Amino acid sequence: MASADFRDRLLAGLGGEWPKPCPLKPKVIKTEQKDGYRIETVRYDAEPGDAIPAVLLVPDKVTPSSPAPAICIWHQHAGQWHLGKSEPAGLEGNPMHFTGAALAREGYVVLCPDALGFEEREKGYKLKGRNLERFLFLKYVVDGKCMAWKNILDMKRAVDYVVSRPEVDADHIGCYGHSMGSTHMWLVGPWEPRLKALVGNCCLPTYKGIHDNQLLHCFPNFVPGVFPHGDTPDIAALIAPRALHMNFGETDGGSPIDEVRRGVEVIARAYQSQHAEKNFSHYIELGSGHVLSDRMWELTRDFFARHLQDA
Repeated sequence: MASADFRDRLLAGLGGEWPKPCPLKPKVIKTEQKDGYRIETVRYDAEPGDAIPAVLLVPDKVTPSSPAPAICIWHQHAGQWHLGKSEPAGLEGNPMHFTGAALAREGYVVLCPDALGFEEREKGYKLKGRNLERFLFLKYVVDGKCMAWKNILDMKRAVDYVVSRPEVDADHIGCYGHSMGSTHMWLVGPWEPRLKALVGNCCLPTYKGIHDNQLLHCFPNFVPGVFPHGDTPDIAALIAPRALHMNFGETDGGSPIDEVRRGVEVIARAYQSQHAEKNFSHYIELGSGHVLSDRMWELTRDFFARHLQDA
């Protein structure tokens, strides 16, 4: 059970409060028309001098006079540091994860940014891939923060960007992530109340499970000093009472299923304590691993429709 002051402990472990937002300085680099939506290659500042490369997908029928809900997509890791925003945007990678393009066809404005160390944000460093990720994690640790702190800052700025767009209904913003993107979902969720509907696919690795099974997980998952006070389900539980759905594969080795089952009970209790049981759901697909199955995607689509379009 998490300590009574877990939220404060978590914030301290992350590195403390985030800075006052700087000007976004948004830029549209180029625009490309697709079937039913346009793709804008954009930039906006997370911090002074740190421009985030991203792709914005805008359905054809969405205009400033007819705005739509927006969904931010946090991409996966998969050990493919050369690939970030382009996969959910449907530009390259595994078609299973062309989720941003699929949601744009459903009528949502979708933002797909690069995470720190991925795709365009791998460029400009002498180190690459795993070595760059290790360097960035340690860089933030010695500065008294952690990589998760920076990723949360970047995701909060992604929300700043989408709500600045006139095509977006700023009261109906959600986010989705697979794998590392799911971790990013439950890391940013407690600190970004503008996210009204959150979905994570295949990632709730508890620190207990990581220790017990000697699992190697990516550096962005780790928050120093938190485990004595709570675990990753306790972080996700801080999203309550806002709408949250999580999918899991029974045989996903990165999220041992016994730990997942205990974790969703922790989250469910948090929602029950706030009389918001209807806002939390989860699905465990028997026999499936670290995938986005047809049923997982169906549940994701239905969840967003219920909480962003019908709300």
